[in-house]
Amino acid sequence: MMSPATPRRRIASALLSGALLAVLLVGCGRERAPATTAQDPAARAQELIESGNQAFRAGNYGLSARRYAAAAVIKKDDPAAYYGMGMALSKLGRDEEARKAYARARELAAQAAP
Repeated sequence: MMSPATPRRRIASALLSGALLAVLLVGCGRERAPATTAQDPAARAQELIESGNQAFRAGNYGLSARRYAAAAVIKKDDPAAYYGMGMALSKLGRDEEARKAYARARELAAQAAP
C-alpha cells in the first residue's frame, strides 16, 4: 500500500507540471528574471536557461531551478530546460523531482532526434 502523497510531493508535482509555477515566479525571491525586449518565446526561454546556468555556476540552486522551470513553462518541448532543472533539483536534494525532470529531458531529446 502506498502512503498518501505528502504536501511537499503534491506541491513538487504541481511545479513540474507548471500549474503553480507562474504564480511562484511572480515575486518569488529577491532577484528578478532578466528583462528582455524579445517577443519570441524561444528567445525568452533561452535567456532563462542561460540565467539558470549562471545561477547554477554561482551555487544558487534555488534560483537556477526557478529559471529552468520558467523556461520549461515558456517552451514546453525544450530538453535543456528540464535537464537544467534536474541538475538544480538534485543539488537541492530533491531527488525524486530531479529524476522526473531528467526523464522528461530524455523524452524530449528522443522525440527531437531523427
